[in-house]
Amino acid sequence: MYKTLIVTNDFPPRPGGIQTFLHNMAVRLDPARIVVYASTWKRGAEGVAATAAFDAEQPFTVVRDPTTMLLPTPQVTRRAAGLLKEHGCASVWFGAAAPLGLMAPALRRAGAERLVATTHGHEAGWAQLPAARSLLRRIGDATDTVTYLGEYTRSRIAAALTPEAAARMAHLPPGVDEKAFHPGSGGDVVRERLGLSGRPVVVCVSRLVARKGQDTLVRAMPRILADQPDAVLLLVGGGPYEQRLRALARDTGVADAVRFTGAVPWAELPAHFGAGDVFAMPCRTRRGGLDVEGLGIVYLEASATGLPVVAGDSGGAPDAVLDGETGYVVRGAAPEAPAETADRVLALLADPALRRRMGERGRAWVEAQWRWDLLADRLKRLL
Repeated sequence: MYKTLIVTNDFPPRPGGIQTFLHNMAVRLDPARIVVYASTWKRGAEGVAATAAFDAEQPFTVVRDPTTMLLPTPQVTRRAAGLLKEHGCASVWFGAAAPLGLMAPALRRAGAERLVATTHGHEAGWAQLPAARSLLRRIGDATDTVTYLGEYTRSRIAAALTPEAAARMAHLPPGVDEKAFHPGSGGDVVRERLGLSGRPVVVCVSRLVARKGQDTLVRAMPRILADQPDAVLLLVGGGPYEQRLRALARDTGVADAVRFTGAVPWAELPAHFGAGDVFAMPCRTRRGGLDVEGLGIVYLEASATGLPVVAGDSGGAPDAVLDGETGYVVRGAAPEAPAETADRVLALLADPALRRRMGERGRAWVEAQWRWDLLADRLKRLL
């Protein structure tokens, strides 16, 4: 019976999209065949206790390095090779190709027969920097498969690989839990609790950082309110951009129409999606392409919940939208982004039949192509 060693910095209880991706894949593999080697979330008694409590609940073995960030150092490489041999692992899955995939040659020598390296948005940024580009090339040559989230990340990363490595790339995006995210997920309860019943709600569920474009939504609100005076923007999530967004809402004169929930437990996220009439996140590419959206799984979670979406055109975000069918793609970095976003949102708020049609199309698309079980089967074949 083959076993797989998962080597990653990105694993719960550390929060984040990549962490959710890896954990959802891991729990859908045979737990008797999985060993996870991961960094520790936080130093100190509280962080260690939270990590230990999480690990104890997992159906597979989790081995933590005492550091908060795994790097492909000789010490980390030796420990990974030791775990490979100790547990009889024949395959390795690097949860993020860069930089841990640089350990691939040593793990191959230690007995790994299959090595899979998964890429996300940050590797697309690496592909633009000469030194990092050469490291990506080494990772591609040393592994059997480099996976990609969508066409945007594939094209950028493939350009940094040798033709042979690029030909071995495989599509492996994150999935959606269609049983958790569905129409009727409890949105009415959230609306009532927040005092939003009967009001048009534009919801954005994401970490509050500049790339996500929540400021564009705030700037779009005056135009939206001119047509829909009772509309409200519901920003779900926490992050370093929150105070700037609050100040912007005040300066723009729309503070009363913008609600901040702060961070929300995962179990409550489907209901918060369901509290919206329209999901919008006009993300944009920043820092010359180094800060880019890898895919944007929140668009698919919104679609699974039955909402039409308005997405930005950053990186792979358009891969998560069927433009004109499940929602619309807007130019997130354009000066006209607030007006363009407002126009798309207003078109959806004004047309319940259009919202319903797009929501139903999005739900069907998720069920057909984006379910976790389908994507976990794809990973099993790669391993």
